[in-house]
Amino acid sequence: MHLDALLWLFLPVFVAGGSALLSFYIMQAKMEVALSKERESLAEARATISSQKITMEERIRATEEAVKRAALDDFLKDFRVEERSYVRETKSLDSAKRSMVMQERLFFRNIPLSNWVEHEMVVEQNSDLKRLHEQTSIFAASLPAGSHAGSHAGDGRLPISKLLDNAAPARPQAPRSNALIPAHAAFGAQ
Repeated sequence: MHLDALLWLFLPVFVAGGSALLSFYIMQAKMEVALSKERESLAEARATISSQKITMEERIRATEEAVKRAALDDFLKDFRVEERSYVRETKSLDSAKRSMVMQERLFFRNIPLSNWVEHEMVVEQNSDLKRLHEQTSIFAASLPAGSHAGSHAGDGRLPISKLLDNAAPARPQAPRSNALIPAHAAFGAQ
C-alpha cells in the first residue's frame, strides 16, 4: 500500500509536468508561426522600401539630367551669329573677278567672342573687259535718260545687286534663325 500511496501522490505531479510540457510546445509552435508571419511582413516591407528607393534614385537622376539639359539649352540660347556680306571686285588689265564675301562673328549675349570670319564665294571670274563693259552698259541702258551713271535705277535697287542677279543663277536661301541682320550689300559696315 505504501507503493499505491506513492503512485497516487506522484501521478498528479506527473500529469502536471506533462501538461506543462505540452502547453510549452504548443506555445513554442504558436510563437514560431507568429515570428514567421512577422519575418514575412518585414521582408515585404524591405522589398517595398528597396523598390521605392530605386525608383526615387531614378527619379532624382532623371530630374537632375532634365535640369542640366534645360540649363545647357538656356546657356546655348545666349549664343548667336552676326552676319554681313558685300561684293568684292578685283580688276587687272585683262581679267576681272567678282566675289561675294560673307563675314560672320560669334556673340555671347552682346559680347563678341570672335573676330570677323570671312567666307568668299566667287561669282564671276576671268571675264574680259569688253564683256564687263557690256554688262555695265546694260545697266546704263536701264537708267532714265539724262541721269548720270552713279544714280539708282527706277526700281530702287543698286546696280551691283542687279549685276549679281544677272551673273549668278538664283539660289533659294533658307533664312537663318540666328542671324542678327539679313545679308545685304554693304561695304565696310561693322
